[in-house]
Amino acid sequence: MDIRLGNGFDVHAFGPGDHVILCGVKIPHDQGLVGHSDADVALHTITDAIYGALAEGDIGQHFPPSDPQWKGVASDVFLKHAVALARDMGFDISNVDCTLICEFPKIGPHAQKMRGRVADIMGLDPVRVSVKATTSERLGFTGRGEGIACIATAALVKP
Repeated sequence: MDIRLGNGFDVHAFGPGDHVILCGVKIPHDQGLVGHSDADVALHTITDAIYGALAEGDIGQHFPPSDPQWKGVASDVFLKHAVALARDMGFDISNVDCTLICEFPKIGPHAQKMRGRVADIMGLDPVRVSVKATTSERLGFTGRGEGIACIATAALVKP
């Protein structure tokens, strides 16, 4: 049996807007997130965790931000690509654990919907997806409300 773990990390700054998209869910907020795609920091991080477990680089190698075709694209496109690549390489995704780091917006009221959306995108049972959040105790750029950071781990198994 081949068991692989991958980690992902990403950050996006706040900018103009009236919502953020996290885990594919639109959440009302007095700012948006800045990025080449839809700036879904959570889906980017989970995508990178899968690529990491596969030793297949990172999201920027598969979807270069310099390529205009990815401008404004919904990030589920990237995650679906990583999941398909894992399956093409003979791996099942055992589970994903995602932690958003931000002072706001508050994640708790949206966590179950986010978890369900990630599971849907990945074709997993929701019991295999964890979405949670923490603050940075008002320290650093997330603590000052300048953006959101995210970490994720993915476990892949090949029988």
